[in-house]
Amino acid sequence: MIACAVQSQNNMDDLLAAGVDDAKQFSKDYLAPATEGLAYGINNGWFNHAKGQKQFGFEIGLVANTSFINDDKKSFEMRVNEYENIRFSDNSTSKTVATALGHNDPDIAVIITYDDPIFGNQETEITLPTGIGSTGVNIIPTAFLQAAFSPFRGTQIKARYFPKIETDNVKTGLYGFGIQQEFTAWLPKDKFFPVAISGLIAYTHLDGSYDFSDANIVEGYDQHLKTAVNTLLFELIASTNFKILNAYGALGYLNGKSETDLLGAYVVTDGLLYSEEIINPFSIEEKVSGVRTTLGANVKLGFFAVNLDYTFAEFNSATLGLNFSF
Repeated sequence: MIACAVQSQNNMDDLLAAGVDDAKQFSKDYLAPATEGLAYGINNGWFNHAKGQKQFGFEIGLVANTSFINDDKKSFEMRVNEYENIRFSDNSTSKTVATALGHNDPDIAVIITYDDPIFGNQETEITLPTGIGSTGVNIIPTAFLQAAFSPFRGTQIKARYFPKIETDNVKTGLYGFGIQQEFTAWLPKDKFFPVAISGLIAYTHLDGSYDFSDANIVEGYDQHLKTAVNTLLFELIASTNFKILNAYGALGYLNGKSETDLLGAYVVTDGLLYSEEIINPFSIEEKVSGVRTTLGANVKLGFFAVNLDYTFAEFNSATLGLNFSF
């Protein structure tokens, strides 16, 4: 999502000139699909089987995930009546414009009105920001390390982590914790049960920032975008219970919240006489919730296992896991 937000910075100065409320309204609609897609993506791969490990068992693995962007997430309806100082040059009441996941082709321009202390109301035309669709990107990739430990038979304490790294002034990091309990582990050991059933509860946190103070796009200082995503995942999982090859499926519910802050000082100017400094312009909160269904398969060869699954949700996803058990 941070990378998506970079796409909008070229026009942030002009959007702020239209007023903080208008800039916030546009940014909320523009960024919402990206944060939603990220929330779904970071919650995949928490499980690869319903069968719990033996007591004191340990598993470590790498999870790679790809969330697919639907066409309806690439644009939104921009309605003029929701803005105070922005209108379309042809006086349209609304138009379909790109989100951070889409692309405006051709470019879409709007006219903004701002208050000059000397000349009064003034108008200027700007081009709305486009999204990552301009580069042909149609997926949201995520990856993380994951480990699980079984203090008791059928109980797995899980953790996932992606270190905060910086690339081109963008920092992103992730961590999460979860617990998976196999309910069928409570059955008597002498009862053969070909299907394992378990439940999972997991929390995931992602935070990222983009520092564009040195980009010379907008005058000011300490300019950066900060995003935090917090989610809870609830899953009911079932799988076959064989030695090598197993199929699994799950029904789950995701609930979460994201917060994006535009921080720092921004000097809005007409380039001649008028200028205004705006500090920490706005904060945007979005809630995410939805049902998801997962189908997959797991192959285990000794201490090594590989799993592949597909999740049907607001953002469909494919997940590949490579795991080592001890």
